[in-house]
Amino acid sequence: MKRHLISAADLTRDEAVLILDTAEELARVADRPIKKLPTLRGRTVVNLFYEDSTRTRISFEAAAKRLSADVINFSAKGSSVSKGESLKDTALTLEAMGADAVVIRHPDSGAPHRLATSGWIGGSVVNAGDGTHEHPTQALLDAFTIRRHLAGAPDGGPTHHAGPGDGTGRDLTGRRITIVGDILHSRVARSNVHLLTTLGAEVVLVAPPTLIPIGAGRWPCEISYDLDAVLAGSDAVMMLRVQRERMNAAYFPTEREYARRYGLDAERMARMPGHAIVMHPGPMNRGMEITAEVADSPRCTAVEQVANGVSIRMAVLYLLLGGAGPAVAPAAATPRTEENNQS
Repeated sequence: MKRHLISAADLTRDEAVLILDTAEELARVADRPIKKLPTLRGRTVVNLFYEDSTRTRISFEAAAKRLSADVINFSAKGSSVSKGESLKDTALTLEAMGADAVVIRHPDSGAPHRLATSGWIGGSVVNAGDGTHEHPTQALLDAFTIRRHLAGAPDGGPTHHAGPGDGTGRDLTGRRITIVGDILHSRVARSNVHLLTTLGAEVVLVAPPTLIPIGAGRWPCEISYDLDAVLAGSDAVMMLRVQRERMNAAYFPTEREYARRYGLDAERMARMPGHAIVMHPGPMNRGMEITAEVADSPRCTAVEQVANGVSIRMAVLYLLLGGAGPAVAPAAATPRTEENNQS
């Protein structure tokens, strides 16, 4: 692993598979009575969030704590940032506190790269979402979810949910992933295009022409404006939230019209192959990009993606902070087991 994780495009196939395999190993910790490992004891992880977040911040916090790291949560609201403190001065303060890793979410694209290359921080930098640029750990947890369901599943066959370790060592070669919605403002879409194609999948972007970024034709993916035309050939359909907060123009006539042409309802889900899954990075606009019936169906992995996010972020922190060898040591024998072995 490299020192930082800024972009999904920076990961080679081997590095991506290593993260997925490590996350598979660490996912077993969630089944233990005590969901904690001593792996990063004595290390300090700072969650530096300049944007509001629920899933990502809590997920990184849970991941670091399960690895026994000390966690400092920093929110721009209520801090000196609201008084005009620069990113540089904030970073120097964190460095003085001995931060081994800084997980940063920032509204400006490129802020994590600036932090990683400036020399202000001696530890690792993890991009938790920057503007409309990238969100690499979201793409990793999405790939992890897809691999668990589809690795080794026959085309047209039943949904295959791999148990812990079942998907280890597999990539996504030959799988077709459709990403639908607000591609223009989606850092999730950008990271997924990079990572999923690195892992061998074919990616199709579906959106109104106004929500396809300029230059997307040069991305390693297909582009379609017709959702109905691609559903039958999709192994996974990822619905994206329409990001009203980033919009300052009319990108489509009405919400009702958008839902009619690009929303996933039960009728459209029925046209997907039997083994295909529905994904959503959250939060959802129910009734717009996805209906409640689809969101609550057994084929929707949105809640599972949240749980998988903890395992992925544990793997990333473990590997960036010097992890070597097995992430999870074999469980020590209990006194009762040892007694039984002697009898």
